[in-house]
Formats: sequence, C-alpha cells, structure tokens
Amino acid sequence: MAKSKYVYICNQCGYESSKWNGKCPSCNAWNSFEEDVVTPSSPSGRSQTNSAPDLSEQILELEKIGTDIDIRYDTGIGELNRVLGGGLVKGSLVLLGGEPGIGKSTILLQICQFLGNEHSVLYVSGEESARQIKLRAERLGVDTENLYILTSTDAEAVAETISSCTPDIAIIDSIQTVSISRISSSPGSITQVRECTNLFMHTAKNQEIPIIIVGHVNKDGAIAGPKVMEHIVDAVLYFEGERHQSCRLLRAVKNRFGSTNEIGVFEMIDKGLREVENPSQMLLSGRPLNVSGTCVACVMEGTRPILAEVQALASKTSYSAPRRMTTGFDFNRLSIIIAVLEKRLGIFMGSLDVYLNIVGGFRLDEPAGDLPVAMALYSGIMDKQIDEGLIAFGEIGLGGEIRSVSHIEQRIKEAERMGFTTCIIPKHSANSINPEKYSINIIPVSTLKQAFSVIK
Repeated sequence: MAKSKYVYICNQCGYESSKWNGKCPSCNAWNSFEEDVVTPSSPSGRSQTNSAPDLSEQILELEKIGTDIDIRYDTGIGELNRVLGGGLVKGSLVLLGGEPGIGKSTILLQICQFLGNEHSVLYVSGEESARQIKLRAERLGVDTENLYILTSTDAEAVAETISSCTPDIAIIDSIQTVSISRISSSPGSITQVRECTNLFMHTAKNQEIPIIIVGHVNKDGAIAGPKVMEHIVDAVLYFEGERHQSCRLLRAVKNRFGSTNEIGVFEMIDKGLREVENPSQMLLSGRPLNVSGTCVACVMEGTRPILAEVQALASKTSYSAPRRMTTGFDFNRLSIIIAVLEKRLGIFMGSLDVYLNIVGGFRLDEPAGDLPVAMALYSGIMDKQIDEGLIAFGEIGLGGEIRSVSHIEQRIKEAERMGFTTCIIPKHSANSINPEKYSINIIPVSTLKQAFSVIK
C-alpha cells in the first residue's frame, strides 16, 4: 500500500513544498502555505519502457474544424448573458464565486426554469438535500419538468453520471463539498478542489456539456483553492455586493468566450434575483436634494455607462490625526486628491475628518471618478450645494489639471437620458465631440479651479 505523505501547498499559486514556509518562493505571498495529505497513485499497468501513444491521427486542420450555429445557450437572464458574452457556451466550464448568501445558488436555480423549457438540466448538490432544494425551488417559482436533482459528494460518481445521462447542462453546487475517494485529503482542500475541477473540465470537454460549478470564497475574498483552479476553467464570475443591501453585481474576472469588462446588475427580492436593466436609475433613487457634499459620477463598465452618487462629509476632528474613511472608493486615491486640493487650491484638511461613500454598494474604481469626488469634497467643506442637474467626470493630475477620459460620448448620452442639464468634462475630451448635437449644457474645464467655479 502506498504511504501517505504531508506536503505544503501555496493557496495562491499552487506551489508545493516538503516543509512549511512563511513566504512562498514562487509568488512571494505570505502565510499562504496549507498542509495537505497526498497519497501517491499506484503505478499504471503499462510498462515505462513503452513509447507514448501516437496522436498524429487526432491532428486537425483549423479550416476543417466546424462550429455549431447554436453554440450558446440562452440563460433567460439578460444580465447573465451579457457577462458570459452572449450565453452559456457548449462544453464550457464556468466557475461562479461569491460570499455565502450573496445569491449564487439562487441565480442558478432561477436559470434552470428558463433552460428547462428546451433543455435538460442536472443539478448536483453536495450541501443541501433534495427536499431542501425543492422548498427553495417552490419559493422561487421553479417548476420545470426537465430539472433533475442529484445529491452526492463523490466527484467521480457525479462525472460518470453526467457522462452516462448526458444532460444538456450540469450544475455542481459546490466544488468544496465534492471529493475524490482515492485522494486522502479532506474535501475542500487544495488538492481535492484542483483535482475535482480537472475531472469536471475533462467531462465538459469530452461530452460537450456546459458545467457550472459554485466556488465559495475564503476570508480574504478569493475563491477557496489555489489560483490554478481559475486557470483550469473557461470563465470565472464573481458575485459582489453587501449581504444587507439589495444591489448585487456579477463581474467576469476571466472569460475565454467574451469580454471581462461587462458587469451584470441584480436586485435581491423575496422571489430571488431580479435583473436591473437601468442600474443608473436604481443607484440614483432616493438621492437627497439641496444638500452639500454630493455629486453624480459616470463610470464605464465595459460598454455600459453607469451613473452613481458620490457623497463626501468633512467634519472637525477630535483626534490628533484626522480620520480618512472610504466606502466604494480607493483609499490611496482619496489621499492623492486631498493632497492636490491642499497644494494647488489651498484647501487645508489637516484638522478635518473626511468620509467618502459611493451610494448603493457600487465601487468607483475608474480614473474618471476623480473629478466628482473632488467636487463633492469641495462642496462639503465649503457647504455649497451642487445643482441636482449637474454631473461631472474626469481624471485629476498631480498638477491640479483635469485630464481626458475615454468613452466621452457614451457618458454624455447616458447623462442626457437620465435628465441631467449640465455636464462638466475635461477640455481635451471636448475636442472629440460636437456639443451642438446634445441638449445638455457641456462645460469643458482644464483645471480644478475652473470646475469649482461652476458651483455657486
């Protein structure tokens, strides 16, 4: 019988070592090694002296490889189709990750209702019993006859069942609960997660069956398991958002069949997840009027412009060092904007606590969000109200200049569609558009001082 041995594997890059290290020599990550038990596989019956099999007959010419016309499955949810690049590709392996309770199992059960109209779906659960899934399906209104439930944690048996039953779509919930019996490590360990993902990948490719696997996240917010797990799959989707807020964002981190810049916006209701076709309206709902310290920004998420409200509050500090807190905005970027305001405009904040919030759980991580953040700060400090019909976007340089941003026309059109009357844009970006074809008042600025002069 083969003896088990202990190895230490980096949960960031998959590097293996015979002893524990504080720092991974491969990816330089600290405290990333986890202990695992590995049993060497038994030697194969084929003699080591035999030559490798000849694969020359499997070589295909690119021009002779055919593609099916109906290569994608429509999931019935437009926001999910957008993130996937148009639908679920045949033979693809999709990893859906997110925090517990964010809505991973909910959205997968919802798409089963639409897919079940024309296709057979096998839902494999290692966490819930069949009765529990039935209760959740009744709550979500899922009653399709082509949905089949399998509760098992044996990865090899599940893969064999998928190959023999050949459903049109398979869902594994979740990858951390299934395991391969011949591997001695516990379910959810690095080795089990990697090998089970590899097994389902071969099943998806050989049978041309799209498989969606659910992956939990660890305390650092990354999908549990080494990064090599993300290299195996074809697409990696992340569910983002606060559990106590209704807004959910679905973002593609990796996608071999589409863009990784698109996002899907959902709202959690009592009947499950509902797609939001107009996220700007949702993020701006309940916006306070006649209040200082607020400004509207426009950011691009792929090909979609989204408007979000920026709120800033500055108050006198009671500490020796002022506090700086941000929600939905990069802390270091805020520090740079504050330094520019102090150096270039003489607005000193050394005795002020600064709090910045992007409303709705949205994250503003684009350079075009610099100008609305600076205007919200200026409005809050000077207690001057920004007109409710004003929107701004632009990048701030260290010299206090407003630098150009991309997709200027899409941003202006979205602001115009949402009813805004004034738009502050970088002067360099104004050279590429014709202001006369827009009904909105466009004000090009080149410095922060010019932008602040618009605030009365």
